[in-house]
Amino acid sequence: MRYLNTVYVRNHRARVKTRTGSLLVSSPEGSQRIPLEAIDALVLLGGAQVTTQALDACVRRGVRVSALNTGGSVRFTVNGKTGGNVHLRSALFQASMDTERSLTLAKAIIAAKLQNSGIVVGRWSRDEQNPGISEQLVSRGEQIRQRISRLASAETGDHVRGIEGDAARIYFRAVGEVLSSGPLQFSARTRRPPRDPVNAMLGFCYGLLVTECIGALESVGLDYQMGFFHRPRSGRPSLALDLAEEFRALIDRFVVTLVRRRQLNPDNFDHTPGGGVYLSDDGRTRLLTVWEEHKSTEIQHRLLGKQVGRWALPLIQATLLARHLRGDLPVYPPFVIP
Repeated sequence: MRYLNTVYVRNHRARVKTRTGSLLVSSPEGSQRIPLEAIDALVLLGGAQVTTQALDACVRRGVRVSALNTGGSVRFTVNGKTGGNVHLRSALFQASMDTERSLTLAKAIIAAKLQNSGIVVGRWSRDEQNPGISEQLVSRGEQIRQRISRLASAETGDHVRGIEGDAARIYFRAVGEVLSSGPLQFSARTRRPPRDPVNAMLGFCYGLLVTECIGALESVGLDYQMGFFHRPRSGRPSLALDLAEEFRALIDRFVVTLVRRRQLNPDNFDHTPGGGVYLSDDGRTRLLTVWEEHKSTEIQHRLLGKQVGRWALPLIQATLLARHLRGDLPVYPPFVIP
């Protein structure tokens, strides 16, 4: 695998066309030509448009096209031909519809998510200069680890979702404590709309992550709508959301680092009359620049026993899930931060 660039079209009046093996992005500010062979994804933000000819060219070259709304929610994703085979997708459908097997996979995914959350909170506690906050973070981490042990006795998917929701409340209190002395405050997770700059960044980055997971699942032949923890529902990328759960702590750590380093400030956000807070055009540009740097960083993968690029994690985990569903692996090994 090799790391390719993602093209982000941020101008709301931009139009993406194709010309002799390249994408031509035109806006009132000018035009830019981008070779298709150099990219693996095209992300349209806001009202940017793409022609059917450009979509066709992207599909032929295996370039994923995604459109996100202002807050980062996925509007649509267009991929090339689904890889894998019908037997793999049949195995996925059977596992998703099998109550016991779906519950087992949901427990594994959420156990990894909570373990990752606890690891990140523990690292925040060691980095914290305020002894009182550091002690509080240690307590939060211990509370999250206690929730992991409760998963073993969960008898239904709803029970697993209840444990995850309880742990998430503890976890986001820890995020608020970490950022309590920073320039951007955070008190609770809010969505649709996000009510503060930190929530605006979290929602936007989660949307970017989900598009990565959709592409990874499609590339190995899995239907990204057939989930385990997130049950299949019309229009919801349930399996992509499941896969994203394993990486959310990495994204949260990325956003917290942005705030602590003051790489974004209150001027990089727009406030709407209804109380919503969104990244401004300049804010999105700043965040996406650092996001691409984040994707290129390397992380030790416990199962593989080697360093891999953060960009490759969704594809690695999608491949491991496919191998489990085919029967090559007895259990699915979710991603855990080293």
